[in-house]
Amino acid sequence: MTKPAAGAQAEEDVQVLVERPYSHEGPHHPRRPPQQLIIRARRPYYRRWSPWIVSAATVACVALFLVTMYVNDCPRHNTNCAVGFLGRFAFQPLRENPLLGPSSATLVKMGALDVSKVVHGRQGWRLLTCMWLHAGVVHLLINMLCLLFIGIRLEQEFGFVRIGAVYLISGFGGSLMSALFIRSSVSVGASGALFGLVGSMLSELITNWSLYANKVAALVSLVAVIAVNLALGVLPRVDNFAHIGGLLSGFLLGFVFFIRPQFAWLNNQNQRRVAAGAPAAEARRRKHKTYQYVLWVAAAALLVAGFTAAAVLLFRGYDANKHCSWCHYLSCVPTRRWKCDSSPTICTATQQEGTLSLLCEGSGRNRTYAIAGASQDRINDLCNQLCT
Repeated sequence: MTKPAAGAQAEEDVQVLVERPYSHEGPHHPRRPPQQLIIRARRPYYRRWSPWIVSAATVACVALFLVTMYVNDCPRHNTNCAVGFLGRFAFQPLRENPLLGPSSATLVKMGALDVSKVVHGRQGWRLLTCMWLHAGVVHLLINMLCLLFIGIRLEQEFGFVRIGAVYLISGFGGSLMSALFIRSSVSVGASGALFGLVGSMLSELITNWSLYANKVAALVSLVAVIAVNLALGVLPRVDNFAHIGGLLSGFLLGFVFFIRPQFAWLNNQNQRRVAAGAPAAEARRRKHKTYQYVLWVAAAALLVAGFTAAAVLLFRGYDANKHCSWCHYLSCVPTRRWKCDSSPTICTATQQEGTLSLLCEGSGRNRTYAIAGASQDRINDLCNQLCT
């Protein structure tokens, strides 16, 4: 829809190519080619930004994963680490973490979302730090490839400030919804923030509807992508509530951050004067259409109200599952191939004479380990491995 202006004026403005089809005067009139208008639009409304915030976020996530694996130090606590030749960066046993990553205890130590620590320990900062951590190499690669594919295109169109705000706020919104519904497991990942970017693309298309060509095809494509990804979220070990929370947050944020002026207003701005006899206020009103203002106000109000209510309920220890008996199906649907048991992994530990005996209270499994003086973190890792 837009292209940079050539030559020296590329630093000042861009050319917006608008195609307006002729209306039919009767059934016997042949269709004529669309009229093409070129409007010179001054920055920052239409420009090609140089993306860097998305690349920086990707590097930060990869760096934090390496730090997490260094802290995890699997060979120090296990004898059957996956890819053991990596030394200190070896992965937890595949039975414990099939995503090739650290233990749950290490993730909690690094800032993962643990609802009990957020509510009872008042560690609200985990709602933000968890989006920078990943459960394994597979998890990291999927999220980072999606971030680069979606985020760079958006940052080129809207700049690093707006994309950075959407990314962070959507990730926070995903963490809030996850904490309200998933109380017994640790949650990490940038999926909520990524779904926020996708949701913002949808609302940007809606709020700037009159500016787009092939808008219906774009809308159908976006809805299809969202539906497929949400459907994949009903698989076990996937936090679909973070996806839904991030998607809703990003959808509302798109109406706030991605509103664009109308071409008629841009044309008047380029001419630097209003048509003879028209008041200046009329030109200002043409900058945005009425429905754009309505969507902006409604989305901003819903964002403030929703985030405030969710934060208050979370820190009061509210468990949303008690008031919505079917909501857990949004995150996992049980089938013959898998179960959706989200009960906490609790074990009874007994240490004596250089051995550690664990009994998983959920499944009744028990096992004895030749470990002397095991720390609580080590016991938690073994309990998680035994119960899962």
